[in-house]
Amino acid sequence: MSSSRKQIVKKISILLCMIMIMSCIGLTACGADSGAAQTEAVQENAIQDSTAESDNADDAADTASSEQESEADAPETESGEEAQTEEGSEDTMGSAQLSDGITIPELSLPKLNVPDSDAFVFLDNMGVGFNLGNTLDAYSDPTPSDEMSTETCWGNPETTEQMIKDIHAYGFDTIRIPVSWHNHVDANYNISEQWLDRVNEIVDWAYNDGMYVIINIHHDNHQEANGLYPDRDHLDQSNKYVAHIWEQVSERFADYDEHLIFEAMNEPRLVGTDNEWELDGNGDCREAVDCINELNQLFVDTVRASGGNNATRYLMCPGYCASVDGATSPFFELPKDTEGNEAKIILSVHAYTPYNFALEYPGVKDFDIDNSDRTVDIKTFMNKLYMDYITQGIPVVIGEFGSRDKVGNLQDRVNYAAYFTAMSRARDIPCIVWDNGLFSGDGEIFGLYDRRNPGNSQTDIIAALMQYK
Repeated sequence: MSSSRKQIVKKISILLCMIMIMSCIGLTACGADSGAAQTEAVQENAIQDSTAESDNADDAADTASSEQESEADAPETESGEEAQTEEGSEDTMGSAQLSDGITIPELSLPKLNVPDSDAFVFLDNMGVGFNLGNTLDAYSDPTPSDEMSTETCWGNPETTEQMIKDIHAYGFDTIRIPVSWHNHVDANYNISEQWLDRVNEIVDWAYNDGMYVIINIHHDNHQEANGLYPDRDHLDQSNKYVAHIWEQVSERFADYDEHLIFEAMNEPRLVGTDNEWELDGNGDCREAVDCINELNQLFVDTVRASGGNNATRYLMCPGYCASVDGATSPFFELPKDTEGNEAKIILSVHAYTPYNFALEYPGVKDFDIDNSDRTVDIKTFMNKLYMDYITQGIPVVIGEFGSRDKVGNLQDRVNYAAYFTAMSRARDIPCIVWDNGLFSGDGEIFGLYDRRNPGNSQTDIIAALMQYK
């Protein structure tokens, strides 16, 4: 064969090899998960820096020019189809994806000055959290014959470890596990061993996965529960209930490190009265605030006396109905901690704000971040918390917030999630979104992570939360 023909054959061989290689690459790309490109785009979008100068900061707040970073801490999903079961996805869902036409608003908010202390590093690490609502907090009066049935009696499936992993994989650093106890105690308030074991099991799934975990006394505030009720007529009973529940819980979890947080009680208030959700500062409400102050102090004293890591554990305490008004009432007092503990008592606040958008039905459906009528209430209450607590070195956690579905307002709920989270994180306030597992019907639809079919989760809202965490 001549030299020229050899050169031609060699070139043809090289060309054929290149074609084969390109074909393999093409086949590999075609066989990948069809949603991978979208997932990658969302992850890149969620890990952007939000940098802003504080030249025009809120009048009420002491601001500083600084960079505000938000990072979506969720692993990439594997290629292939996600298996879905009633117990959660077989593989973790990974980074949240956006639906066609849905966008996350671009926000540049100044990072406000916060105290340089371990407590505020702790708050920063808590990030954005998730409430495992209508689960261990669900109850039935009178107590059912099978006490363990309460976990599912409000319509959610039994919690599995895979569900917790899914929630963490989306980027939630904290999980609040509300717990009601009154269906699971005897006449002396001794907790059923099997119920405490179940609480322990779910706590362990999150704790061992590296999450911050909050447990509390939740729906034990109504008089039929024979638990706690913040008035003088029930104070002896309330003291016994709060003390004995926390004695037992503290003993069980004494060796857990600071990733486990105790919250005294959920939204303590005068259930069934005209002032259940309104604090008037006089008469019955003034008495209720005094009782709440005493119950919070009893909680702290009980936990601290139990020893182990409880001596220094972070503890959360609410004001009247866990509202901002309750926390900023002149009659509310945070409990005193033991000597040597600095800023280990966290103010617990709930904020479905603005009410007409977040919770009221029908209320309003729209939330535009450029409309001050929609954002002013959030800005006002967060500046209150910042000035009254954060600047004084007192940590704050927003233990519940969120916006219910009002049919056709997904973009507005995404706007709300982004704005609320960005505002709270700029003040170093962790916020924990409420999820009651409800996706349809006439009730308060706050479902984000679909525990029965994770593929149907509200990933647009989750992505907005993660972008500004």
